[in-house]
Amino acid sequence: MDIALRMREPIAPQIVAALRQGIVELRLRPGEALSESEIAARFGVSRQPVREAFIKLSEAGLVEIRPSRGTYVMKISARELANARFVREAIECDIANNAGRLAGPHHVAELEDLLARQRAADARNDYRCFNDLDEAFHRAIASIVDCEYAWRIVEAARVQTDRVRFLSLPNASPMPLLIRQHETIVDRLAANDPEGTEAAMRRHLREILVALPQIAASNPDLFADTELPAHTRGLTPAD
Repeated sequence: MDIALRMREPIAPQIVAALRQGIVELRLRPGEALSESEIAARFGVSRQPVREAFIKLSEAGLVEIRPSRGTYVMKISARELANARFVREAIECDIANNAGRLAGPHHVAELEDLLARQRAADARNDYRCFNDLDEAFHRAIASIVDCEYAWRIVEAARVQTDRVRFLSLPNASPMPLLIRQHETIVDRLAANDPEGTEAAMRRHLREILVALPQIAASNPDLFADTELPAHTRGLTPAD
């Protein structure tokens, strides 16, 4: 939550972004109580924008507001994560297909630059930077098809998947594996291969289902539930 607020801009959205990042990177742990007054003091603001931020984070499924009892970081729900991943796959695979049809050399150059920066983050073992670059990579592909509405839906779904993705980076889905998957996506984009780009994106988005059992077993205190919904049964990355 190491951000400097821009006082000429709305404060609550900035606090939402800072708290969301803290939750995704597990500096605010699942089950942890959040103090409205402490956060207001940390940012040097009144409690009103913090209260507004809590409501937005509650709507996103990241915090739970318990009347007269406090506000708490939500534990990770494997069911909610799988449902969010389902939505991401449906939208991002269609985005990938269209991007494979529309991508030009300047799009590929931008993605190659992001790949280079991801490799540098991997060399430094910089998980925070890699996580930011992963989001930038997916956003850059979405921008090729020029449908901001689709990306807004993806961003909402990422709220549920990003914590587990961050947990996966050291071992379950290490950065070199994800970079290789990104490279395959870019290769298919550069070849203007819509079906190949879609298949590569589908494989990439299903990686989280491969990593999830290991992550849940290693971090049981972070999870509210570990049972996956029916639509994941028998699903493999290669399907």
